[in-house]
Amino acid sequence: MDDELEDKIIYQTYLSHMKLMSKIAVGGLLPAGINGPLVYFWKLMRYYALRPEIVLCGAIIFIVIYYLQTVDTWSRSLINKFYYTVSKTNSKFAADYARDKLIPNINSKVIELKNIIAGKVTVPVVKPDELQENYKKSGEKKEDQWSMRRKSFKKTVSASHTDDCMENKTITDPELLGKLESLPRAITREVKPGLRSPKKILPVDITSYLELDTSNNNNSSNVNNTNSSDSKKKINYQKLLTDEVLAADHLLIDAAKKRLDVAGSTALIVILDDNKLIVANVGDSRGVMCDSKGNAIPLSFDHKPQQQRERQRINKAGGLVTFNGVWRVAGILATSRALGDYPLKDKMYVIADPDILTFDLDDHDPMFLILASDGLWDTFSNEEAVAFIKQRLDEPFYGAKSITLQSYYRGSLDNITVIIINFKDRKSSIFEQKKSI
Repeated sequence: MDDELEDKIIYQTYLSHMKLMSKIAVGGLLPAGINGPLVYFWKLMRYYALRPEIVLCGAIIFIVIYYLQTVDTWSRSLINKFYYTVSKTNSKFAADYARDKLIPNINSKVIELKNIIAGKVTVPVVKPDELQENYKKSGEKKEDQWSMRRKSFKKTVSASHTDDCMENKTITDPELLGKLESLPRAITREVKPGLRSPKKILPVDITSYLELDTSNNNNSSNVNNTNSSDSKKKINYQKLLTDEVLAADHLLIDAAKKRLDVAGSTALIVILDDNKLIVANVGDSRGVMCDSKGNAIPLSFDHKPQQQRERQRINKAGGLVTFNGVWRVAGILATSRALGDYPLKDKMYVIADPDILTFDLDDHDPMFLILASDGLWDTFSNEEAVAFIKQRLDEPFYGAKSITLQSYYRGSLDNITVIIINFKDRKSSIFEQKKSI
């Protein structure tokens, strides 16, 4: 009996002690009006929020949110980097621009040069110095017109002399001038008017694309030397195609920047001049010739970042070639040369200089040519494409539609453009000409 009474006393003493300590711990120092709500809130937290399963779920949610936030912070620059390339992977604008501007310009230049060679058009000889002087004078006239318009606009907008005073003032602080010289672009037109001015395409004398036809001179070696001044001329397609491609790329970049279109396009240009075949290539489109024996002869070579020549050029420009599914320039572009793609053009990571090859058709006697984008060559080798087309030359489009569909069925993920040039008609026309002679 005494033991039970003693236990009850100890238990009651323990309860009283715990109640007293809880009051001191929770809100002993707070007024009585605030102590009650805090105790009630603590009870709710203890019974509902601090249960083990609630704590575990909360910890998992916190870890997931923290992980997502970390990934977002890490990949934000990457997402911004690829924003336009992911959302605007279509290179239709660049391809259409090259088709509508580059090809007609080349065609008109070739026709004009052919007329000059044939004597149908007389072109006055203009010295390069005079050509540049005329260009500078025309540029100065345009600048004078713009300056007059600016001055008249300032007079109509405000009668104050603040702008005129600012124009007359110059900066003499050497430290400030040094900082302004190091800036990549001008802050104001008055402070630094000439920085980062757009490059201008200088006009080229059309006769500079003509050169003496040495092969014609060799064939006529038995003729009197008095006719050497009247030697036949030929078109320098190497210079013509290079200038036209670079000029078109310059204009394309200006137009693409206004549209914020970062996509680009490859270019594969083929010119047939008598028995000469001239092929200019920019990018990874490819041309293949099938000769009279059925052999596949490449007409161009793909511009890929993993090639030693291209890799050295990119590294020398300060760029980097990385592997992302395929080898890419700066981890973005899978070709090292292209029209457009202006984000990689500023530092010359990607260029538009074409590789130009010339073939003598009398040596190869071709059956047909295959001109196609890389979408076809991802699934066909040169030999496979030649064998496929050889069996389908009687089809519409000379088998171009069939090989395009076959490449798609094989799983090509890139755009597929195919042109087949059949030389059967050329052989028959040459035979008729010889027969008539």
